[in-house]
Amino acid sequence: MSAPLPSLPVTFRPTRTRAVLYAVGIAQLAALTAIALLLPKLSGGERASFVVTGLLVLAVLLLLSRPKVVARQEGVTVVNLTTKRELAWAQILRVNLRAGDPWVHLDLADGTSLPAMGIQPGIAKDQAIRDARALRDLTEKHGALDHTAG
Repeated sequence: MSAPLPSLPVTFRPTRTRAVLYAVGIAQLAALTAIALLLPKLSGGERASFVVTGLLVLAVLLLLSRPKVVARQEGVTVVNLTTKRELAWAQILRVNLRAGDPWVHLDLADGTSLPAMGIQPGIAKDQAIRDARALRDLTEKHGALDHTAG
């Protein structure tokens, strides 16, 4: 017996991974800022470089926490590290998450494959498998509707 389909809109994202990235980013920024303020022999520029380094690391970690997959009635939005792609349901032929894959891959009607980094097994494998199945089931339901309507 399969799980019921989630109601739309639904957002899939690696929440545990995001929490870790946010926590590490804030902690390292706080540590570097504390070092900058507590070391007595640093010049103003050296202090600023500690804080700027902390901000840069935080920015990279926030970028790494960006991926998500949003399923709506109209289709799917895949947000990866630096790209965002809108897909109609009919464009998605298959949702793949094979053993060892770092994230879901979407096989598209144009013959290409699109990584969907918002569903990744990393530190929450069971949740990623549930999310991949839910996205697959939604794709089968809504993709079939789009194909029969045309």
